[in-house]
Formats: sequence, C-alpha cells, structure tokens
Amino acid sequence: MSTKEQPHPVPAPSVRSGEQTHSEPSQGIRANVERFGRKIATRRGWFGTYDYAWLCTPTLPFALPGQRRRRTHVLPPFYALDADLPLFLAMTTGLQHALAMLAGLITPPIIFASALSLDTETSAYMISASLIGCGILSLVQMSRMKLFRGYYLGTGLISVVGTSFATLSTANSIFDAMYADGTCPTITASDGTTSRGSCPDAYGKVLGTSLIASFLEIFMSFAPPRILQRIFPPIVTGTVILLIGASLIGSSGIPNWGGGSNDCMSRPSSGFFQLCPDITAPRPLLWGSPEFIGLGFLSFVSILLTELFGSPFLKNVSIIIGLAIGCIVAGAAGYIDSSSIKTAPAITFLWVHTFKIGVYGPAVLPMLAVYISLAMEAIGDITASAEVSRVEVEGQEFESRIQGGVLSDGLGGFFSALFTVTPLSIFAQNNGVIAITRCANRGAGRWCCCFLLLFGILGKVSGVFLAIPNPVLGGVTTFLFASVATSGLRVLSFARFTRRDRFVLAAALSFGFGDLLVPDIFAHLFDNVNAGKGLKGLLDSITIILSTPFLSAGIVAAVLNLILPQEGPPSGEDEDDESSVDVEAKGVHIEEQKAP
Repeated sequence: MSTKEQPHPVPAPSVRSGEQTHSEPSQGIRANVERFGRKIATRRGWFGTYDYAWLCTPTLPFALPGQRRRRTHVLPPFYALDADLPLFLAMTTGLQHALAMLAGLITPPIIFASALSLDTETSAYMISASLIGCGILSLVQMSRMKLFRGYYLGTGLISVVGTSFATLSTANSIFDAMYADGTCPTITASDGTTSRGSCPDAYGKVLGTSLIASFLEIFMSFAPPRILQRIFPPIVTGTVILLIGASLIGSSGIPNWGGGSNDCMSRPSSGFFQLCPDITAPRPLLWGSPEFIGLGFLSFVSILLTELFGSPFLKNVSIIIGLAIGCIVAGAAGYIDSSSIKTAPAITFLWVHTFKIGVYGPAVLPMLAVYISLAMEAIGDITASAEVSRVEVEGQEFESRIQGGVLSDGLGGFFSALFTVTPLSIFAQNNGVIAITRCANRGAGRWCCCFLLLFGILGKVSGVFLAIPNPVLGGVTTFLFASVATSGLRVLSFARFTRRDRFVLAAALSFGFGDLLVPDIFAHLFDNVNAGKGLKGLLDSITIILSTPFLSAGIVAAVLNLILPQEGPPSGEDEDDESSVDVEAKGVHIEEQKAP
C-alpha cells in the first residue's frame, strides 16, 4: 500500500465551517465558553475528520510491493501546537501518551522500593506519588509562562516529565554506600547469610539531597542555551545517555529477567532469598530458572510482535502490551502475588506516606552531577520534541523554549522532592507518539496529564503494577533501557567524529565501560586512608561518582571537550581519513589479486 502525505500545511478540522484552524487569542471568558459549548454539542467538535480507522489498522509486514493493491492512502492531517483539536482525538492521543510513558514511570519506584526492602504499602504509594507528580509537573512544563526579561517557565510543547533513569542509576550506588557504611541496617540470619533491612530513611536522604542539588539546574537555566550546548555537545551528552541505558540493563533489567535484582541473584544455599524473588512468593524458583527466562522472553517477544503486526495505536503502547501479555500468562501459571492489590487503598494522593527528609553528605556531589546530566538530557529532549512538533529548532524562540524547559526541569526536581518523588525531568518517550499520530497539540498533552493523575489517585492501579512478576518486568525494562542506550547512540551520531572527538569518546568510554564490566574496581580506592568525618564524606562521594559509569564517563568527556583544542577544518581531516582508508582498502584489494 503506497502512502501519500497530505500537502503541508494542513488545516486542522474546525467545529464549524468558516472557523479559523488555529485558536485565536482569548476574547474573554464568554467567547471561550461559547466555543467550548459548540465543540461538545456537535459531532464534528467531538470527532472532527481524523482517520480513526488508520489509527487502528494492523500492519502486514510481509506483503511484497508487487503483491500489494496499488492504492493511495492519505495520512491524517497534522495538528499543530494550538490547532483546534476534536475532543475524542485529544482524549485518545492523550491516553496513548500516558500509556507510552507508563512503564518508564513505574519502573524507578519499583526498583527503589526493592533496593531498600520497603513494605508493600509504601512501595505502592511510591508508584502513585510518581504518577501524580508526573501529571502535575508535566502540566507546568507544557505551559510556557512568561516570567521577566524574556525568561520563560516551560517549553510550550508536549514535554512530559518522568523519573530520570540517571537518578535511578546513581541512587542505586548511593543506596549501596548507605548499606556499606551502616546508615542502613544489614540483617544476618542464623545460617550466616546477610540481607538488606528495610531503610525508608535512605530514600528520605536521597530526596533531601536532591532538593538541595536541584538549585544547580535552576541556576544553569539562566545561562544562554548556546553556552550550555557548547559545554555539552553531542559527544558528551550521547556518552552519558548511552551509559545510563547500558548500566541499567546490567543492574536492573537482566537481573529482574532472571528472577530478581535482590540477594537471590547470588543463589544462596539457604535463607530468605534462597529462591527468587524470595521463599514466600507463590512459585519461588532459583535465579535464572528457565521458567523465569521464558516469562521475560514472552514479554520481550510481545513487544517485537506488536511492532511487527500492530496498528499505530498498539505500536505506541507496545511496552504496556508486553507487560499485559506477560502478566496474563504469569497469572495463569501462578506466579503473581495478588496481596499488593488487596492491600492497596482505593484512593490515594501525595503525602499519604512521608519520608524523613535528610541530607546524605557523600551523595551531594553525585546528585549535583546528576542535575548537570538532567540539563544535558533536557536540551536534547526539547530539541527532539520541537522537531516532531514542526516548530523552529533554532533562533530566539527555540532558545527560549530550552531556557524555559531547563528551568522547569530544575524546579521540577525541587518540587518532586516535596512530592516524595525522586527528580522528575523531561521525558522523550512520547515523541514517537507525536510522530505516529501526527498530533503535537497541547490539548492531547493535557489529557495525558489527566490520565496520569487518574492512574496515580486510583491506588489499586499501583497495586496492580506492584504485582507484576520480576521476570515480566525484566523482559520489558531490558528493552526500555536498551532504547535509552540507543538514544545515546543517536545523539552520538550528530558528532562530527573528528580525531579529537574520537579521542574524547575513547577516553570517556574507558572509564564508563570499565565501571560497567568491573563494578567494584573503585570500591576500595580509599580503604587505607585515615580520614575524619568530613574528608571521609568527600572520599565516599568520589567513590560513588567513580563507581557510576555514566558519571565517571560524563565528567571525563566534559573535561576533555573543554581542554582539548579544536582541530583544523573537519573537512580536511575527513578527507585525510578517507584517503587513508581508500589507500588501505586499495592495498588490500591488490594483495588479494596477487594471491594465487
């Protein structure tokens, strides 16, 4: 089937013929009420002329071009930021945005709760708080409110926020340090095996440290965006994003796929974690058992098949499809513990549970580095959102979007800590929804926020998410984290890859991959140093940074990028490189011809 795109620009459907395509500035409350009344009272106002059949039509991937029926299909119109959007389309696309980012929103609190051995009730609340916080702060990010002297708050795009995977990777290192230095309790069983005790105060200390560190990103937002882009070019940001995804695959995705990322990974011969996820589970098994591997593989393959055969709507929510299919099979086989659903409240909200806010000294420097990486990610995500939304990606307006987005990102880190949630930063996972549905309208984004708030307030929804078996979650999050790493590779592709760039990347990856493959290499770096409490906190901070792959690699890349001088014209170097390659290739070809 050949596809022909509708000429651009395409007028969005209006409520009545003769109306303007784009919403005019408000002429008063009465005009707005009348316009809304006409919208909800007419079929065109509800459904417009959008091709909903196309949105739900499955794909036939194996049809050969010569076997297809030659007919032209006109794509639906593109709905710009402020176009007049039909209500039903706004709701359906908003739901797609919410479902597309849902797995990424629930994964961090589940991993945090597991790492700190928190009880089911607290874990369910953390998921709900994350969803509610994302809904509220996403509304702020989409607003683009003018402040003073040309500064803005928010991007004015469908820029949704979620718990940063950079925070997830760093927090795991911080939690490890807290258990190692006795801040959190370690339980020793009668047979000598050890396990982590519940430590909600550790989560409170991460929140408090994050709240203080968020001011760094707030201050960074007032720097000219071109300066930030010069300090953090693609060779730096791409390295950071690549290693965030790669480290999470190894620390969370694959371990959960095998049965759990807790102490059962070591397959102890006795104790509470002798089996995964623990011996009290409905059907506990040894870590890496074929049953667990099969469940995770089923979820993983479901994502692939959805992408292969699914309609545009299903492709946007393929992660949720993978979770759903995996949970259905796991439930039928008896692997799901429904106690979290039964104990979860019907309705919940922020501050139903609270955590003792504190500051963990060794975590200050790592969290400052996290907020620098969040600012780097925000710039890239805003650029990507602007591209798919068909707005300018250069010039004064675009720079104001970056400034407003980074400012909102920093304030989001501050308020998310008050919401009992780890830093919430700009998410790019919904950009695919914009591209596929051809809808960049902020009305869809606001409906997305409504759905996120609804999912968070309904406590039973969090109970359902908490009941997802580890192998199912692992199969899905492995794909999710690999997508993050792929995004890093895409950002790296924008680098010119001159000799200087290749040198910077090689030096950064030396530390990043080294930490990734041998995680404990820097764990004992300062064991023989006799230091006071203050110096020890500094040394522990350095250890956490060096032990976190994306932090160590990002710092090396940023420093080298600043101190290494730029080389001559990249075209000359590229020509030299191409000449070298051609000569080598020619020489190899000649040698092959000489060979008998």
